[in-house]
Amino acid sequence: MLLEQERRDVCLTARNLAASAGSAPGEAGTVSVRNGDLVVLTPHGVALDQLQPVDCPVMSLDERVLEGRRDPAAEATLHLAVHRGAAEYGRDVTAVVNAFTADTVAASSVLVELPPVHHRAAALGGVIAVTPYATYGTGEISDQAAKALKGRDAALLANHGGVALGRGLEHALENLRLLDWLSATYLRARQFGEPRVLSEDELARVRVRDTYGWAGPDIF
Repeated sequence: MLLEQERRDVCLTARNLAASAGSAPGEAGTVSVRNGDLVVLTPHGVALDQLQPVDCPVMSLDERVLEGRRDPAAEATLHLAVHRGAAEYGRDVTAVVNAFTADTVAASSVLVELPPVHHRAAALGGVIAVTPYATYGTGEISDQAAKALKGRDAALLANHGGVALGRGLEHALENLRLLDWLSATYLRARQFGEPRVLSEDELARVRVRDTYGWAGPDIF
């Protein structure tokens, strides 16, 4: 079976995504991982927590289905566009996860961008872009997502949810969960007033601080 280990890894990540609090039931999102010019994705029509490796299609970056018992998920075009963009810009990205969690859907439905209200936002690139609304599974939303992810590890897709990149599947899922948490935190803060937003200078200092352990640059 072509890319058997990658298919197993995609299934495991899909099950972890389905188990996340706040995820939509059933096909709660799409998971993909790239190995060279080949990409393994979750399929259409199967709940994430019921996937088997043989279900997962293997596709080329130019969108040809090479193997798999089931058709790719509708968001395959989005994932392949993001993988192509990452490869074009030489980014260390091999995995993409998108999901319809309650908080990313809510945030993407009301915001034009997600401001950074916590220092962890620096890990995703700071301000999170919200793409214009487009029908899922189309070239339009794929192009919008690839554009929004330039220089960022996550984006919000208007009225759809969130998408995140990673050096591997575990990292991409971690970034998706961070995006979900940042969305929830901002929405909760708005209930009490206008949140204080971290500036680009403050985020830059956070990135410098992130390069150190407990003994930061000003520990003494």
